[in-house]
Amino acid sequence: MLILFEECKHKKNNMSKVSFEELLDAGAHFGHLKRKWNPNMAPYIFMERNGIHVIDLYKTQAKIEEAANAIKQIAKSGKKILFVATKKQAQEIVEEKVKPTGMPYMVHRWPGGMLTNFATIRKAVRKMSTLEKMMNNPETMKNVAKRERLQIQREKDKLEIQFGSIADLNKIPAALFIVDINKEHIAVKEAKKLNIPTFAIADTNVNPNLVDFPIPANDDASKSISLIVGIMTKAIEEGLMERKAEKEDRIQREKIAKAKKAEEQKAEANKEEVKKEEKTEDK
Repeated sequence: MLILFEECKHKKNNMSKVSFEELLDAGAHFGHLKRKWNPNMAPYIFMERNGIHVIDLYKTQAKIEEAANAIKQIAKSGKKILFVATKKQAQEIVEEKVKPTGMPYMVHRWPGGMLTNFATIRKAVRKMSTLEKMMNNPETMKNVAKRERLQIQREKDKLEIQFGSIADLNKIPAALFIVDINKEHIAVKEAKKLNIPTFAIADTNVNPNLVDFPIPANDDASKSISLIVGIMTKAIEEGLMERKAEKEDRIQREKIAKAKKAEEQKAEANKEEVKKEEKTEDK
């Protein structure tokens, strides 16, 4: 397959942090069957081979760089990016890579109204927290019957599976990163309704115009998903590090300014004291 891209490969230089070879090894170039394609993906298709569309990986590189830069700035501003990936091959990957960043993620069924009816979702999260506190309090649970205790445990576990990964999401996220636009069409519609920026891996069978930052790539292969999500989480980490560094720098500057002001006030007080002494001597 590398030979297929040689012509395209010599046209441009590397445009992003991810190399052409990395994308190729991950199988990011494999699209769907030609008969399943979405015509809106035409600008991102390099060629068709054996009835399967092949994605132009240089355009993938450019879009990855564009998306990573935007996501980095969102993270740097202290806002949350919600990752959505409920398809089986993406669930574990997204959870593993996103969890360390502290960003929320949804890897089980997308609950209708997750964004458009966020207040109700927050109630479910608070209920989960309340049940957890109840279960961890021996004094509260000692008078609860065994059957009722099991019911509480089941309800808590059910809520934990669905909403545990968004427990710290206190307000609507600043952006969404979606692995499969077609599968997560409800999430895309809700985000669009609320004007929330959307990032997504766009395979050849989807409409990339439905999201703000489409990344043309294979959204079925685990390696492809892992590579792209990994780049996005790295961008988030960089943004958070820069935010932390700027905060520390600001605190340091404030300390220096405060110390300087104190010195100036002390110097001014000393001048006033000297003037008073001079006036006393003149008298």
